[in-house]
Amino acid sequence: MLTDDAIPLQGSSNWRSNLDAMDVPEHISTDSTLSTALRMLIEHGRIDEDIGNRMFSHDSLFALTALANMVKQARFGTNVYFNDNLHVNTTNICVLACRFCAFRKGPRHSDAYELSVEEYIHRIEPYSEVINEVHSVGGLHPSWTIEHYEELYRETKSRFPLIHIKSLTAVELKHIAKRSNLSIHESLRRLIAAGLGSLPGGGAEILVDSVRDRICHGKESSQEYLTIHQAAHELGLPTNCTMLFGTVETTAHRIQHMMKLRNQQDISGGFQCFVPYPYLPEFSRLPDAQLASVNEILRVIAISRLMLDNIPHIKAYRMNIGDDVGCLALQCGADDIDGTVGNEEIMHEAGSTTPLDFNAEDLAGLIYQSNSIPVKRNSIYSEFALIPPPIKNDDISLPIAV
Repeated sequence: MLTDDAIPLQGSSNWRSNLDAMDVPEHISTDSTLSTALRMLIEHGRIDEDIGNRMFSHDSLFALTALANMVKQARFGTNVYFNDNLHVNTTNICVLACRFCAFRKGPRHSDAYELSVEEYIHRIEPYSEVINEVHSVGGLHPSWTIEHYEELYRETKSRFPLIHIKSLTAVELKHIAKRSNLSIHESLRRLIAAGLGSLPGGGAEILVDSVRDRICHGKESSQEYLTIHQAAHELGLPTNCTMLFGTVETTAHRIQHMMKLRNQQDISGGFQCFVPYPYLPEFSRLPDAQLASVNEILRVIAISRLMLDNIPHIKAYRMNIGDDVGCLALQCGADDIDGTVGNEEIMHEAGSTTPLDFNAEDLAGLIYQSNSIPVKRNSIYSEFALIPPPIKNDDISLPIAV
């Protein structure tokens, strides 16, 4: 039986052997779909499209999530990763108007904004001693070129040299490159030189163009998303990848999405984390969306862990799914819960009510409540620190008057 002390803080590279050594519960071993999936993973194969589709219609969510949790424990034990991060969105002005987006504003809207470099720095300043990452995405600004972002990153790194900059979605990079008459590779080279440390991976939505045409017409194509991330990987820039589900896609589309990411990872190898999150409908323009239940959210996270054997981390993005569902997801295959996330706007504009006042101790306590061990990481999963449990003082009692 696998023990937690057999798993290093960064996870185990021998996870298939660890999985093979585990006791397999009867509700998995006697199930044809799940036992086949397990055998595929152990034997260095991978779960194919047919089994992936069958898992989405599997009648036992309990058995499915139990298998995903086995794979998670084989890789990471009960470790759950997080970091101290801050979201600063550069602008909500966007030349596109995606139907699912509640964040975007037109340039003349009363709530439209565009942060100057100094305003951006000012937002980081109060958190600068307690965060190790600033996460910045924004709309496709009609006039900003690469020079604006170079100045932004250089000044940020000059003022806060220890803070990692995770910034720009694929479509932002495409827009910046086009406005600046540059290739994607040259744009990335210049931005890396200015201080860009990684890409967050947002904007993948569903990597099926027929779906993209309905929910985000005008954004990059599925292949463009993958090609832009490949360019980042070729330059040594790690990225995350995402999936927005619960709009108009089918479960088959979700499996196609995962397989495209998996194939891309085989080629360029730079995806460090997959972040699936459900569509939030408030203030958006997608009345035909299907919306995902809690059961569906947990199913997607479990299947993500099982299908994406070559992407190490699966994130339960608490800013979107909330703390309660996030804790459940940690028992369904997820090993990362993102971070402290100060000042998040995009999900909250769409209806999220997840608190924004968590510090590292609060988040570690939440992870302990899910019977997991909190491990603080940096942005690129290369530095780790175990967070000890809170001290319980059993000697505390009510004072007695004498």
